[in-house]
Amino acid sequence: MKRGSDAGRGALAPLLAAGALGLALYALLFASPYAIRLLTLAGIDALLVIGYQLIFGHAGALSLAQGAFFGLGAYVTGILGSAAGLGFLVTFPLSLLLPAALAALVAVPTLRLQSHYFALATLGIGQVLLLGARNWDAVTGGANGLAGVPGVIVLGIAVPAGLPLLALIWAMVALGGALARHVVRGPLELAFLLLRESPLGAAAIGLDGGRLRLLAFVASASYAGAAGALGAHALRVVSPDVLGFPVMVTCLAMTVIGGRLRVAGAVLGALLLVSIPEWTRFLEGAYLLAYGLALLAIIILMPEGVIGVLERAGAVSRSERPLPPVRSRPPPQPAKAACSECRLDIRGLAKRYGGVEALAGVDLALKSGEILGLIGPNGSGKTTLVNLVTGVDAADAGAILLDGAAIAGLPAHGIARRGIARSFQAGALSPSMSVLDTVALARQAAERRLTLGRALVAGHGRRAFEAARGEAMHLLESMKIGDIADRRCGELAAGLRRRVEIARALALRPRFLLLDEPAAGLVTEERRRVADDLAALASEGLGLLVVEHDMPFLMPLAHRIVCLDRGRVIASGTPAEIARDPRVVAAYLGTAAPAAG
Repeated sequence: MKRGSDAGRGALAPLLAAGALGLALYALLFASPYAIRLLTLAGIDALLVIGYQLIFGHAGALSLAQGAFFGLGAYVTGILGSAAGLGFLVTFPLSLLLPAALAALVAVPTLRLQSHYFALATLGIGQVLLLGARNWDAVTGGANGLAGVPGVIVLGIAVPAGLPLLALIWAMVALGGALARHVVRGPLELAFLLLRESPLGAAAIGLDGGRLRLLAFVASASYAGAAGALGAHALRVVSPDVLGFPVMVTCLAMTVIGGRLRVAGAVLGALLLVSIPEWTRFLEGAYLLAYGLALLAIIILMPEGVIGVLERAGAVSRSERPLPPVRSRPPPQPAKAACSECRLDIRGLAKRYGGVEALAGVDLALKSGEILGLIGPNGSGKTTLVNLVTGVDAADAGAILLDGAAIAGLPAHGIARRGIARSFQAGALSPSMSVLDTVALARQAAERRLTLGRALVAGHGRRAFEAARGEAMHLLESMKIGDIADRRCGELAAGLRRRVEIARALALRPRFLLLDEPAAGLVTEERRRVADDLAALASEGLGLLVVEHDMPFLMPLAHRIVCLDRGRVIASGTPAEIARDPRVVAAYLGTAAPAAG
């Protein structure tokens, strides 16, 4: 198997190493004191951006609080260093911890918000801190700020300004970058990718998107606090300007220009935005205009950032390297689906959207090994019922019982973890992810092996993920689609995408599988293959609820069928009984009802 992005990174590595060596030689041999100062500030900015990549790049949330956390870290160091006389070994950890604690405190209400609402809420954090810094004169120095912040002193040894401080800060950048790269790789990188590209798909395999964003938000705040602390030591002064919105704008610009997902992008973005003003100063009065035009050109011409352009160039100039083969391995224990007495009961389920009654007291039951078809005209409430059962929406009334235990009101990822999997009418796969990784990520999530602890230790959880990849390959081969394991989901035809989505759902080892129009858009041969797959799953004990409009597909497949109309059950029975029911014929099938198998 091959992976183009890995090849691009491999080809890019020598170029980045050469750039780092050249920069080091320039600082040692040719840089003026002013240039060294600029490189020092660029290192501080790079550390800030590495943290911001976690929440903005990987988690996909537009936080506008990174500048606020930067300023808070600077003030912690400034206050404790200048007023309390504490040393670097005390102030620096506190400059990381307090922004992280604040991020954790505000995350609960703000991370529930979506899109621009989250951005506005996080912007408010900075404004509150800025007002506090300006008005708490006794502690922060008010509008004048704090002067006389000591330099970095470790065990009584001062780190002088110039090359020693530059080396220390860039060592911090290397350490912070290595830690970020170590954590956000492998399964966690894939989890964030799925969360960005298909939040519903992430919840459907049991990923807690809120928790992932919380981890990214808190970690990004720690990086910002570290950058703020180093900035206070480098400048020897802290003023309310460090909490100003321009700091956030600069951080965002560096992230977009350098690249949202790669540590190298953070470094390139910081170096470019610190250097471009200096390169354009020869234009004198027009240099700000030239600076703005240069930034605009980079953003328009390089939407993936400078590092994205370099990666693509590397992938083109160097052939893709094959990945190690994945050995198929069966799961270590029997699947949850092997359950002869599991039940899913829906009682009096009701849901309204404004003045529209989508469901009005629906009752139905599903047993292990049964295929229950759900039919009805458009707008009858079929997809609404699936969304309520799987936690995508909350019911207004009624009960949903899984083996007698109430699950209504649980979040979607919680219901997936309890054994109810689903597919989506429009699909919910990440187009950028390979088929194998799509299914392996679901296996990893199903076994609760996708944790921050595994990302930090035990080989970053890679051993567990390799086991999950082996089990995923076994599942793909059992469904006779192992030959597409290395292909991107976005490259697949509709029929294959449906089968991959079913494979991903099965990787959770569910007790029940809810399918929303699995035959939609498929040709005859593809429909036959999907039907064979579903029949085989039911014979193994999996309970299936199949929402479908294609009666020739559903009638021979289903054991029972329930028909909805205007949010109510109007008929229930065998396919033959449903085909002859006058209410179903009048409401949905029409006079030319298909024969039941």
